[in-house]
Amino acid sequence: MKLSVLLDRARDHALPVIANITDDDLSKPTPCADYDVRALLDHLLHVVVEFQKLAAKQDADFSSTPSYPDWRDRYPAESAKLVEAWGRPGATEGIAGNMNMPAQTVGGLALLDLTVHASDLAQATGQRFEPDPEVFAEVAGLVAQMGPMAVEWKVFKEPAEAPADASPFEQLLATTGRDPRWSA
Repeated sequence: MKLSVLLDRARDHALPVIANITDDDLSKPTPCADYDVRALLDHLLHVVVEFQKLAAKQDADFSSTPSYPDWRDRYPAESAKLVEAWGRPGATEGIAGNMNMPAQTVGGLALLDLTVHASDLAQATGQRFEPDPEVFAEVAGLVAQMGPMAVEWKVFKEPAEAPADASPFEQLLATTGRDPRWSA
């Protein structure tokens, strides 16, 4: 399935989670120990903005994460631009900007972040989240392919143990080093 279609489906699952985050939620912890809800919202929006550049073979800047005070309005608009950017002819071909990785893989990383961080935000704010099945399949393949390198780069923690009755998505979260049944 085309990457832009998968990103659009991931966006469809992430936007309701983001829309239901209240001001009271912003200081809550998340499964990402380094981020509270507000910081994770900024991080994810920054990923969405910078990965648009990577789709256009421009360099992205992840050296610092800006604050996005208008995040409620920007998520729908910027995530739509992300889908559009990765749907342009040639976006998934060649090398993506300064990441020096195949563009198709880099676009998959945007899909991964959008999916996993939407789940993190849902867990942190008491919402349910289940990814689109085709998005999950793509993300699971990427995690299996990139897992050891992601641990080495400190993008993932060492895999966590999933409960015996864990769903496939919970198993994927554990593979990224998350407690799949984390709660504040």
